[in-house]
Amino acid sequence: MAYAGTVEFDPTRDYPLGDRRPDLVTTPSGLRQADVTLEAVCAGTLGGEDVRATAETIERQAAVALAAGRKPLAENLLRAAELAAVPADTVLEIYTALRPRRATSAELESWAGRLERDFAAPRTAAFVREALTVYARRGLLAVDERRPAQV
Repeated sequence: MAYAGTVEFDPTRDYPLGDRRPDLVTTPSGLRQADVTLEAVCAGTLGGEDVRATAETIERQAAVALAAGRKPLAENLLRAAELAAVPADTVLEIYTALRPRRATSAELESWAGRLERDFAAPRTAAFVREALTVYARRGLLAVDERRPAQV
């Protein structure tokens, strides 16, 4: 697995990141972990971007999970890293579409394509396509009312 950034990082030695390598934990706006404090919140100097994890931090957490033999967790974290740059309202739209009977096959495929094309999120796109396959097999896709139902 490739790790984000060019900083040396050992997933077996540097965990937990916040304690052992706080220099590797920053916010999307560039603040250091030490700058994210209750005092800063009360002073109004922190914005929404200041309390989110970066893709790089999440990828490092995935490396830690993989080093510990927790491959499913690592895969989930790598998908989360892909989604770190996706706007929150878009993530919510995708989440809603993934609920049973909320989206058609075409709509889920459209989301998968958009994840790949617009957000460079191939793992998450594959997850949406896997859900599409399972939903189709289990009858959990929405019915496209523009097309006649098959009997």
